[in-house]
Amino acid sequence: MFVDDLLALPQPSTISDTTVEFNELMIPKDWAQGRTAFGGISAALVYSAIEQVVNDDHRLLRSFTTNFIGPLALDTEFSLKVTKLRSGKSVSQYTGEIIQQGNVSVFSQACFGLARQSKIAVENTQQHAMSAPAKGKYIPQIPKITPKFLQHFDLSIDQGGIPFTGKKTAQYHGFMRFKKPPQQIRDAHVIALIDAWPPTLLQMLRWPAPASTVSWNVEFIHPHREISGEDWFAYQAHTRQAADGYGHVEATIWDKYNQVVALSRQTVAVFD
Repeated sequence: MFVDDLLALPQPSTISDTTVEFNELMIPKDWAQGRTAFGGISAALVYSAIEQVVNDDHRLLRSFTTNFIGPLALDTEFSLKVTKLRSGKSVSQYTGEIIQQGNVSVFSQACFGLARQSKIAVENTQQHAMSAPAKGKYIPQIPKITPKFLQHFDLSIDQGGIPFTGKKTAQYHGFMRFKKPPQQIRDAHVIALIDAWPPTLLQMLRWPAPASTVSWNVEFIHPHREISGEDWFAYQAHTRQAADGYGHVEATIWDKYNQVVALSRQTVAVFD
């Protein structure tokens, strides 16, 4: 299923003054990541629901935090509940949760903020020196090995290796975009793109082992430039520390103008 079709949610049902619910939702099997739905698309769905409830182009997404609590079954209905915690003069806080068969599978909190005049201005000058690829360079779809959801993405690796190839490094540098370009890139698309990369730690293993994101925070920067669905986003992720079956990964994402658009931090559990 095309990503924009998946992110096009129906009108919600009102539960209370602060809570609404989207019902009869489902993620098809072509977005599978092992036994669960691809985390990036489930997080993007939660954000799309929150964005629809906020419905304010002036309040921009500043921070989006997600906890993946349990498996989200494919081709199985679930509901999505959005709650407004507070909407102040400048900042609004919302939560969104996916509930399937009575259990919470995904829980997110989104912070939106209005732009304000300020005497403080510190420019993010971090840039990359990678050249955008002509096409994706990644492993093909191999049954029972390559996650099904990767068929929806173009990934191009500049540094780093394919999972389970015994590399000495734990980082990824490269580019990403959707195979079938969305009509317009939104924050929900960027959320899905960032999570398309495999955990940085898996390339260090010599044998297959499951891994899952426990918690994930993305902070957004809005440079106010036009981005096409066909444009590549640059990505650089580095493992800050790993031990006891958990890794901590930080990543920077740039648009085609080499401007930082997002900062990501994940805690990943590896069951090797």
